[in-house]
Amino acid sequence: MKDNSFTPASFLDVKKEDAPLLARIYFLFFVSGMMSTVLGVILPLLGDEYGLSQTARGTLLSAHQIGNLIALFVSGILPYAIGRKQNTVLLGSGIVLGLIIITLTGNPVLLFCAFVLTGVGRGTMSNITNVVVGESVGNKAAGLNLLHATFAVGAFISPFMVIALAGAGWRAEPLVIAVLMAIALLLIVFSALSSKRSIKEKGEEAFPVSFTFWLNTFIMFFYLCGEASLMGWLVTYFASLDAGTGFSTAMQSILWIMILVGRLACAALSSRVNKSRLILFLGILMLSSFILLIASDSMVLKVIGVIGTGLAMSGIYPTTLSTMDKKYNNSTIATGICIGTATVGAIIMPIIIGSVADAVNVAAGFSLIAVPVAIMVVLQIVKAVRT
Repeated sequence: MKDNSFTPASFLDVKKEDAPLLARIYFLFFVSGMMSTVLGVILPLLGDEYGLSQTARGTLLSAHQIGNLIALFVSGILPYAIGRKQNTVLLGSGIVLGLIIITLTGNPVLLFCAFVLTGVGRGTMSNITNVVVGESVGNKAAGLNLLHATFAVGAFISPFMVIALAGAGWRAEPLVIAVLMAIALLLIVFSALSSKRSIKEKGEEAFPVSFTFWLNTFIMFFYLCGEASLMGWLVTYFASLDAGTGFSTAMQSILWIMILVGRLACAALSSRVNKSRLILFLGILMLSSFILLIASDSMVLKVIGVIGTGLAMSGIYPTTLSTMDKKYNNSTIATGICIGTATVGAIIMPIIIGSVADAVNVAAGFSLIAVPVAIMVVLQIVKAVRT
């Protein structure tokens, strides 16, 4: 008799032999989520202790994204030379090393290198996890949304850990995350992830020229302009309003709680609704909620803006990625080109915001996030019309 009971594996349409590796991949992305958030949360504390200007702080956030960009291209090619497992462990170790360096020195050059290393690790995690899920999961949209939901769980836990470990100083959580990432990479060492050199599929080496590929890529480009800036500057923005350290840090967690809730909802809805219309709805909600956040004088309305922004951000990236042609989703090269190009937006915006924050104020710099989000919505309209 056929067992029709619900299980995560049956919902995602995963083969039994692929489930153990998939679980480790999800844990890897969970820890990567913790790391990505902690950088923005500790930035005000780190910056104050090391005497960094707002421009310097924005430069460090951009350094993280530069490392992310480097890794997305390198980790798209390196598996063909040394194998996926070796690539993941080698480049993923950048997170461990980078977080340790951040806790040891305020030297600007070493800090820049440390943030680049964390970005190298993060980009590697993003590439390999998206590719493995794309290959292993039958219900691709749900699998990718749940993958990014695990990232969101790690991301919203991280600020609470900063608060819980406040007595031990801001260095405590980066060190804890470094240990967790080392454990995650050790699990990958003993996983079924291929250690053989990858083999290019016919035509895979070709540079993607599809209009739809680049439309999706630039939707993600402008989305990441907004996401990277929100993650890096949200705590600093609320701190500039004298909201208090605890409240400002809690806003980061609320944002990620809403992202988690939204991603779970998108995972459930993705097979029932038109994905292009879902993406457009989320884009409009993100823009309107962010405008409420920056335009309102009421702290209550600002919190509502954070909630709406988080819900809207939830499914844009993974759902857009899931609409790519399967030949691109299954290719580390195409995935690297797509996510790498999109990551350029995440490099540019944080440093622009830091420069404006120094020249005018933090609120003025933070408000610039509305510009790329508005452009993203226009591209989403094009996508919806073409679908």
